[in-house]
Amino acid sequence: MESTQFAIAFLGGLIPALFWLWFWLREDKERPEPYLLIALSFIGGMIVVPLVFPLQKMAMHVYTGDNLIFAWVIIEEVLKYAAALVIILWNKAVDEPIDIIIYMIATALGFSALENALFIFNPMIAGESMLAITTGHLRFLGATLLHVLASGTVGVFLALAYYKSNQLKLVFGTLGLFIAIVLHALFNFFIIESSGEAILGVFLFVWMGIIVLLLIFEKVKLLEARHNPKHKYTSS
Repeated sequence: MESTQFAIAFLGGLIPALFWLWFWLREDKERPEPYLLIALSFIGGMIVVPLVFPLQKMAMHVYTGDNLIFAWVIIEEVLKYAAALVIILWNKAVDEPIDIIIYMIATALGFSALENALFIFNPMIAGESMLAITTGHLRFLGATLLHVLASGTVGVFLALAYYKSNQLKLVFGTLGLFIAIVLHALFNFFIIESSGEAILGVFLFVWMGIIVLLLIFEKVKLLEARHNPKHKYTSS
């Protein structure tokens, strides 16, 4: 019975993540990345989840309150970034700035898929099916996009430093990671403190961030077009 429930929960986490992955891949449809590498990035993000949970459990013995929230966020964002660096960002297929954002988002969605599945699974095994469904819907519109926004922010900073020195790439990547951590922490703080209609305001914060990310996406395309005139993009 539990195996069936986990399968349902897994699909509940996977299918929405794949929808968002499809959405973002459309933004790079003119010079798409190899599907194998996208899949590796996505799976890499999923692999991070079982590494994150024990570290977060350890953090509970060291930190409390706001410090614990920050510790949890730092663990998630650093490991997602590390997974992308180890698995894909060194690959020669990453041959233009926009690619970095795509792979960071793919990694984030892989992480979100498995994390959401576990959040759905817990109420399911407790017999709270409606809570499981509600959790899935809320995470589809909130936490999943938050992970996209956070990792996408790291990707944007790395993309902006694509044609710069390795030293500046390190600085930009670190700054992007710092901003990602702050955005993620703010989301968690407000979600914990909010209830009812206030949660919609928190979600609006994330959705506005996604719109900004989409606009920056277009700017990064122009950056590549300036450096390589042959790599022209049309507006999406």
